[in-house]
Amino acid sequence: MHTSSHTVLYDPDGLIAGLPLDREPYECLVKAVLAWTGEDTLAVRDYEQIGLQLTGHARAVASDVRRRADQLPKSSGPRALADVVLRDTEGQLSTAIEGTVRCVQNRARLVRALYERLDRLEAALAPERVAPSGG
Repeated sequence: MHTSSHTVLYDPDGLIAGLPLDREPYECLVKAVLAWTGEDTLAVRDYEQIGLQLTGHARAVASDVRRRADQLPKSSGPRALADVVLRDTEGQLSTAIEGTVRCVQNRARLVRALYERLDRLEAALAPERVAPSGG
């Protein structure tokens, strides 16, 4: 008898990447992590698990940032800033996750910065998506 409630998605063409992210839970997690003060109070494994969650989400948001940036002209300022943020993101994500508050907070800051960049790209793209009125 198979009682798993999990669904495995097979997506060899990467079409799922275009689905909108569930942003609110991660924004709440980022806010909670950045509010931590003082010494490590959780187990190392807990910090590592939170770090993995934030890392996976950072990669997904970075992918959205890349898709939005690619819609802008190469010479645009918002695209150039997105490229800088994405290079920095790759550097940060290439470091190993440590089971510490500092490491997890750095990942949370990264997710926050990526969402800020994504919002700015959306704003930069908004005028291009509005059709001129014919009048």
